[in-house]
Amino acid sequence: MKIVLLEPLGVPEATIQRYAKALEKDGHTFAAYPKDTDPAVQIERAKDADVIMIANMPLRGQVIENCPNLKFIDVAFTGVDHVDLEAAKRRGVKVSNAAGYSTQAVAELALCMMLSLSRNVPQVEKRCREGGTKDGLVGFEIQGKAVGIVGAGTIGTRLAQLLAPFSCRVLAYSRHPREDKKGLVEYVTLDALLEQSDVVTLHCPLTDETRGMIGREQLAKMKPTALLINTARGPVVDAAALAEALNEGRIAGAGVDVFDVEPPLPAESPLLHSKNTLVTPHVAFASAESMEARAGIVFDNIRAWMDGNQQNIVL
Repeated sequence: MKIVLLEPLGVPEATIQRYAKALEKDGHTFAAYPKDTDPAVQIERAKDADVIMIANMPLRGQVIENCPNLKFIDVAFTGVDHVDLEAAKRRGVKVSNAAGYSTQAVAELALCMMLSLSRNVPQVEKRCREGGTKDGLVGFEIQGKAVGIVGAGTIGTRLAQLLAPFSCRVLAYSRHPREDKKGLVEYVTLDALLEQSDVVTLHCPLTDETRGMIGREQLAKMKPTALLINTARGPVVDAAALAEALNEGRIAGAGVDVFDVEPPLPAESPLLHSKNTLVTPHVAFASAESMEARAGIVFDNIRAWMDGNQQNIVL
């Protein structure tokens, strides 16, 4: 088998070489390349590959259809909305992801954003460097507040666990409520969650149903003192509507790690200029620990698929 890694996995080169040598020892070939989103470049690099490995850069149908030997796509990411799954399905190409590798990392950054925004950390840090005081920037505590989790899957559940010491009332909206989580979260409708929460945090996948889930109508249901955190997918939120709500004071603040496009962002992106908005360049999933875990998962995926026991199945 020829295995081609089309973008770095965020781990030391020695880690990649360790996994590559194990594959090569069994007679397979392995090639790794720097990230390039040009489909023509991707096709040239992977044209005779049996296995393509990517992280979160787009893999278009054009590439999949021009790799005649391709049998397996190994996605070093939880979401797979950047892969043309219809093209893979037409070709009979199997797809696996790296579910679970970043659960702790994403949950921790969501909590970090809540705490930073509630205590005005970016503003008071700037004020202190400028020789100022806290005047007008005294924030509020998370303890005892209502936190609404949209998407109570693995990451949402982990965040609920991290919130336990804060004695928060944890509301959850999920398409598939689970009985075993009812002691941890209180399931409610999306409208009720938006209306009652002091913090709304998004942890749902990007699907046809969730695209644009949080727009003007939904933002209007939130408290004017509420915070919105998005570490899920950018298109789940109408960015222009969110920026408008922030600038008009209809919600108090937002923490945003994901956008309609992958960073670096265009200078005109509305959330770069909205009030009380903490922005990070799609970093929630990336910690030293999660990157190592992800590499282990995706190379295990290859082994499992080769052995006829595909795991982390998407297709």
